[in-house]
Amino acid sequence: MNKVKILSAKEAVAQIPDGANVAISGFVGAAHPEELTRALQDSFQQCGQPRNLTLVYAAGQGDGDTRGLNHLASEGMLRRVIGGHWNLAPKLGRLALENRIEAYNFPQGVISRLFREIAAGNPGVITHIGLGTVPDPRQGGGKLNSRTTADLVELIELGGKEWLWYKAFPIHIGFLRGTASDSFGNISFEDEATIGEVLSIAQAARNSGGKTFVQVNRLVEDFSRDPKSIVVPGIFVDGVVLGHKENHAQTFGEQLNPSYITSNDIAGLYLPPLEDGPRRYISARALRECKRGDVINLGIGIPEGVAALAMEKNRLDQFTLTIEAGPIGGVPAGGLSFGASTYPLATIDQPSMFDFYDGGGLDIAILGMAECDAEGNVNVSKFGGRIAGIGGFIDISQTAKQVVFTGTFTADGLRTSFADGRLSIVTEGKSRKFVRTVEHLTFSAAQARLRGKTPLYVTERAVFRLVDSGLELTEVAPGINVERDILALMDFRPAIAEPMKIMPVDLFLGSSAANCSG
Repeated sequence: MNKVKILSAKEAVAQIPDGANVAISGFVGAAHPEELTRALQDSFQQCGQPRNLTLVYAAGQGDGDTRGLNHLASEGMLRRVIGGHWNLAPKLGRLALENRIEAYNFPQGVISRLFREIAAGNPGVITHIGLGTVPDPRQGGGKLNSRTTADLVELIELGGKEWLWYKAFPIHIGFLRGTASDSFGNISFEDEATIGEVLSIAQAARNSGGKTFVQVNRLVEDFSRDPKSIVVPGIFVDGVVLGHKENHAQTFGEQLNPSYITSNDIAGLYLPPLEDGPRRYISARALRECKRGDVINLGIGIPEGVAALAMEKNRLDQFTLTIEAGPIGGVPAGGLSFGASTYPLATIDQPSMFDFYDGGGLDIAILGMAECDAEGNVNVSKFGGRIAGIGGFIDISQTAKQVVFTGTFTADGLRTSFADGRLSIVTEGKSRKFVRTVEHLTFSAAQARLRGKTPLYVTERAVFRLVDSGLELTEVAPGINVERDILALMDFRPAIAEPMKIMPVDLFLGSSAANCSG
């Protein structure tokens, strides 16, 4: 085998030609090549090169401020962005909202598998994922602004059924991160919390005639590792960059957490109890939908509370939690460590996880909800003047056997209290979430009906389900006035179940009955 070149990040970046398609792997901060993306920012700011790049990535990568893909948010550096989740890189989102770059939002799973199809020389990903939602050409084809005109998704028919064809394109540069390399460029992932789609990107770049550069934190002796531990073989690697400690944290939240790369019994874990308030009430109701033996995906935000409550109620060992990033089992981490899992049973690559999800492997998914409309459609991707992005939401919500959407009934300032067996709204949120028509169609109720799915929509004061006519109000919290606290705050009138149930009081019981912000 040939020896791999050990380069500085600056030397690696210097090999990116203007107009290149650059693929970057990572999940929030896990396995993101921060050394390389910082160097790319420095190169453009100091030299104005490289220019007019197309950035392609699956999972969101950033800290919501300056790290991750925020390094690339310079007008002139980027011509086009094709991404899954945008919320963690608001500087990129601003460029899209201001119509300064071409911007596409595709499902995270589709992009992660697209790298694999590009590597194989296939025409792209042909899938049912996204039908009736944002990436469907009938809903805009994933285009986020008027500057974006090229059609990268096509509606086709095969075997009498509709499919979406996400078209392949060459990958000229791959930026990846692993833990260790030998002198041949064989990359292992001992300290990484996720694997992502690194192998697919490296193979896609190689077979496109491009180059792959991998950031690692150490070099190891040749022939010192189990061959099966090598995630990216050296034949796909054109250069290795040694990352500085500050640019090689395991996640953007933690330098190194051994529990993310260790299997252990989760029974001994301590999870902080959820405070009383809307998040706890919503999580408690969602947890009731989880059954023994279920394989589950929990979204970021409110759904993370389900794991904490399951631990509190000694139910965490009754089902298996998974994350689209690849961990199976254990307890998903939150915040800037989202994507990692504490004491996972196994960690697979992201394309393989989405293969499992897309085929209907999930028993239940508990996801967030920014907007919901009269039809039962849900928006989590574009609202309030910002681009959050699809992430894995479409892949997961479209295919799980059961879906529970969770969110507070109103947003921006909601405060509640629970006392004497009754829920009270202390301060109502300023923003309505149940609107006549969602701004972005991230979950299609029509597609759900075609597949015979009946998702639930859980808030702190009411539960809805999808029926043929749209939303139906099925449960209300004790003490809540239906007309005043629910119907008057919706832009449409849902159907009302007969009889309508009262949400069980024990959902609202916690460590205290103090007021809490929602």
